[in-house]
Amino acid sequence: MFNLERWQEIFETIAKNKLRTFLTGVSVASGIFILVILLGFGQGMQNGVTKEFEQDATNRIAVWTGVTTVEHKGLNPGRFIELKNEDYDYLIKKYEDDIEFKSSVYRIWSGVATYKNESGSYRVEGVYPDYQFIENASLSHGRFINYPDHDNYEKVITIGHKVYTDLFEEDEDPVGKQVQISGINFKVVGVYTDPGGEREESRIFLPLSTSQRVFNAGNRVRNLGFTLQRQESFAKALQQSIKFSAEIENFLKERHIVAPEDTSAINVFNTLEEAKRYYDLIAMIKLFFWVVGICTIIAGVVGVSNIMLIIVKERTKEIGIRKAIGAQPWSIIGMILHESIFITAFAGFLGLITSMGLLEIIGPNVEIDYIVNPSVNFNVALTTVFVLIAAGTLAGFFPAWRAAKIRPIEALREA
Repeated sequence: MFNLERWQEIFETIAKNKLRTFLTGVSVASGIFILVILLGFGQGMQNGVTKEFEQDATNRIAVWTGVTTVEHKGLNPGRFIELKNEDYDYLIKKYEDDIEFKSSVYRIWSGVATYKNESGSYRVEGVYPDYQFIENASLSHGRFINYPDHDNYEKVITIGHKVYTDLFEEDEDPVGKQVQISGINFKVVGVYTDPGGEREESRIFLPLSTSQRVFNAGNRVRNLGFTLQRQESFAKALQQSIKFSAEIENFLKERHIVAPEDTSAINVFNTLEEAKRYYDLIAMIKLFFWVVGICTIIAGVVGVSNIMLIIVKERTKEIGIRKAIGAQPWSIIGMILHESIFITAFAGFLGLITSMGLLEIIGPNVEIDYIVNPSVNFNVALTTVFVLIAAGTLAGFFPAWRAAKIRPIEALREA
């Protein structure tokens, strides 16, 4: 029930102790402010990591080779391991039930592409059609290369958006146009975009069979790429991908006579395993942010408790008079609690509104490495304020209980 006299007493007490009340409110508001800002940046880090992994399929497994560093079965270190079509064919046959998308890759790092008077150096990659989904690419014009292209050694290419803007005029339809790569004509059949931006869009894809024939690669490939079938949970998907990665690494090491302990010759990158490392790290950072924010809030609540103790001490004589004329203990407790709850609630909501407003203004403009759009779920932030109010109520209860137990005769002796 609204009690005007009670509220008048609260504001009179605050007016008499402006600085003390202000400092207490600042400590409470800063606690909520710091907690919300920290949680916001924790979410921003999670958004950033998620965006990084969106550049490719989230369950991608990539395989590439390097130079041996360990002597094995009489073979000296320093051998460069080359993958072959046979390696890829064996793996996709053995794991056909587990694999969702698959492709081997033959890569030319600096292929010169020319169209009319424009030219540029781009990464040229011979791939299978599934590579579109492994790279998480989308088509803005035409189509991606397909299996008939691969089977018939067609000289067709799908170019990245950056290649398109470099070589073609604005609004020109590139599909069907002839682009020269290293002096050989290829017909453009599509343009793709990639979440990874310009770096990923500065590539040209052509059928793997064509790239091996045109660039005299024989049956050699540079990389293997796979995605696995979806699982019902992240834990199962991670377990499956770790098992698959280990098995193909062991197979390739055995096939190419590489020592099991050699970590350079056969490299397998598992995006799910990498994602787990990042998400585990972010979880620890967010937990740390919670601890720091809660400790700051506790400091503010302790401040509220202290100021209530001081108020009780200063108003001991007044409380004694109230009890002497018939005030009940719970009315004394209510008087102290109202002030404690008001200070805590007002400061808490002020800290919440300030922090949420700041994140709303600057959050969408923050986009740096691994931090994107820091934000906080409003319900979570509001819940922390109500928890803070409950803590403020508890902090004010003990001074209020002490005030209620004061004997009138002893209180009246205070001067």
